[in-house]
Amino acid sequence: MTDAAALREHLVAHRIAGDIATSREDNLRKYAMFAARAPGAMFGLEPTGRWDLADILALMARRCGVSPDPDYVSGPDRIDPALTVAALDRMAERLSAAAAAGGTRLIVATGHPSGLLPVHLSLVGALRDAGAHVLTPAAGWGYRTSTSTGSAHREIRYVNDVAMVSNRGELNHSHSPRPMEAMLRALADAGEPPPGLVVGDHGWVGAAAQAGIPAVGFADSNDPGLFVGEEEGTVAVAVPLDDNVAPHLYAPLTSYLLKTAGLA
Repeated sequence: MTDAAALREHLVAHRIAGDIATSREDNLRKYAMFAARAPGAMFGLEPTGRWDLADILALMARRCGVSPDPDYVSGPDRIDPALTVAALDRMAERLSAAAAAGGTRLIVATGHPSGLLPVHLSLVGALRDAGAHVLTPAAGWGYRTSTSTGSAHREIRYVNDVAMVSNRGELNHSHSPRPMEAMLRALADAGEPPPGLVVGDHGWVGAAAQAGIPAVGFADSNDPGLFVGEEEGTVAVAVPLDDNVAPHLYAPLTSYLLKTAGLA
């Protein structure tokens, strides 16, 4: 499936866009966290604008398609599939340019190994085949993070050159910018230049973008950071979608993105 209209139908049918599983309550809670500059909501970004709750809601309605009504506080919310496809087109332009440049140094990473990993695996393979140089810095670098049950170990782990965090026994969901910050330090310490492109989500994209690196990524309706970053020109592209449906359901989206980028 590579036709935009057919893709929009698929996104809605499988709740990647359209009526999604992410609730209005969760959206508003995360927007309030971002407005309060709660570290867990920032993805490593340092926005320059005011970005109070009303500002964020208006932005997310425009860039993501959630309800703009401030009095709507409970129930389902949505992502506009047309905005998803338009953002995929913008991401495809960045991927195509990286491939055309030849030898582009890039990092691919995900904080959603249970959902978006197949998308990233396909992208890293296609970009490598097109001549990009995929970087894997700081493999095994570890840190402690807070969880619902206390403190836990996390470390950078690569699967076919896609970076994720792991507790050694599992691949873990993560919003943290710390792994990307460690990867960029490792490159600098080795006397290597930063990547020319980062493809990912969550803190992987936020931290790279904040460091001035072109970064494109996927973001859910309850993750306003990357959309604020794109609005301010820090993040190159933020694609709105439900970022944790069953992995196989992203296959048509991946096919569309690769074909549009000339990487199929």
